Amino acid sequence: QVQLVESGGGLVQPGGSLRLSCAASGIIFRTYAMDWYRQAPGKQRELVASITSGGSTNYVGSVKGRFAISRDDAKNTVYLQMNSLKPEDTAVYYCNAVLVTIIHRYDYWGQGTQVTVSS
Repeated sequence: QVQLVESGGGLVQPGGSLRLSCAASGIIFRTYAMDWYRQAPGKQRELVASITSGGSTNYVGSVKGRFAISRDDAKNTVYLQMNSLKPEDTAVYYCNAVLVTIIHRYDYWGQGTQVTVSS
């Protein structure tokens, strides 16, 4: 059974920092690309950051220079370090694991963790 469990969300003041974690089980973690998405109330889910199995990263423009995605394959965990947080970063953050093969796409989601940026 595949599980992705996010943690680290919470309430933080503008300008503050949080680090999200996503612990995976039931998959060969090192072979998966890992993504962080977020969804704010009334808005579509948005891809925030990605990291390939080889460690290459990509970010949506609004978080470049503030957020950093990383992975620890020994711990089956992906992280999202979020600095200089803004109220517009408020959302539920979801972890996503993706593996695309010739014959199948494997796609798994966590349950989400709430991040609220407010004074």
